[in-house]
Amino acid sequence: MNLSFFDQFMSPTMLGIPLILLAMTIPWLLYVSPTDRWLNNRLTTLQTWFLSTFTKQLMLPLNIKGHKWALSLTSLMVFLITMNLLGLLPYTFTPTTQLSLNLGLAVPFWLATVLIGLRNQPTAALGHLLPEGTPTLLIPILIIIETISLFIRPLALGVRLTANLTAGHLLIQLISTAVFVLMPMMPTTAIITAIVLFLLTLLEIAVAMIQAYVFVLLLSLYLQENT
Repeated sequence: MNLSFFDQFMSPTMLGIPLILLAMTIPWLLYVSPTDRWLNNRLTTLQTWFLSTFTKQLMLPLNIKGHKWALSLTSLMVFLITMNLLGLLPYTFTPTTQLSLNLGLAVPFWLATVLIGLRNQPTAALGHLLPEGTPTLLIPILIIIETISLFIRPLALGVRLTANLTAGHLLIQLISTAVFVLMPMMPTTAIITAIVLFLLTLLEIAVAMIQAYVFVLLLSLYLQENT
């Protein structure tokens, strides 16, 4: 029983070929492509409004140099939200529950922000490793601590997204299993449990969107430090 709960996090395969690439490609087919018409339909208008509002809020604290990242960060945000929400559907696979995928997204973006800071303003970038006014005896220790905290950032990004989505999926599966088990024995308790399951599903929808936003927001904060 314990193993069956974690089977949902295994990448599905067909003829020995992992289908995680297909699960990552399909969300891009669901987006509405812009047209040349003067008036767009409601779905296209809603999508355009959401993207423009999010991009404006994300780029607000950044300077002009950081605005070059608008397309990359917005695309990453939409990609993560779509995969997280589609993973809540029955009989689907959520690629963002894989730590390898999340680290594969976090490490390159984090490394790019660090390299940009070292190239454009090396003194300020290295200055983050040592706070101003530090006593002489604490300088080696603080440099080591700040360096470790710098390299932990991409790991924290990947683990945060993986842990939140994995915990939510496990809770949904555990409570839904309890509903099916309790239904023939205690219908009243099963109905109450089903209501809890419905509320938890709403919470997980919010978590799926919030975690994608937090992932991109932290990347923008790292970019703000280095531009």
